[in-house]
Amino acid sequence: MSRLAALYLCLLLMAGVATSAKAGVEDEMQGFIVDNTISHIGHDFYYYFADRLRATSRLDFNLVVRERPDARWGSLVTVEFEREVMYRRFLPPNTTELKDEAVAAADLVKQQIIQRKLQRLLQDTTDLERDEL
Repeated sequence: MSRLAALYLCLLLMAGVATSAKAGVEDEMQGFIVDNTISHIGHDFYYYFADRLRATSRLDFNLVVRERPDARWGSLVTVEFEREVMYRRFLPPNTTELKDEAVAAADLVKQQIIQRKLQRLLQDTTDLERDEL
């Protein structure tokens, strides 16, 4: 009986090691679009932007939508991917075509992310790691 218990314990330990090694690869969570907007215009932009991205892509990346409101010029909206600004635009306070602007921004950001990923895949990194370039 004790051999059977020891064998069972070994199998459980081996399964736990395999699971933890697999989890190491998948530790980073993907598919988040963080809303750091302040005003009503910023929140509406975020809603339309995120809705378009969810409808047209797999969301295997994370984005941050930021807003800096200005009384004179409207709101400066930026979209960041891996701490790099992918989209920046002033939205006037009386934006009537906000949905169209957000949809166009989502399409543009999606294309830029695809190009970025392709560049990384095609980049020659035989001597250096990707983060050393």
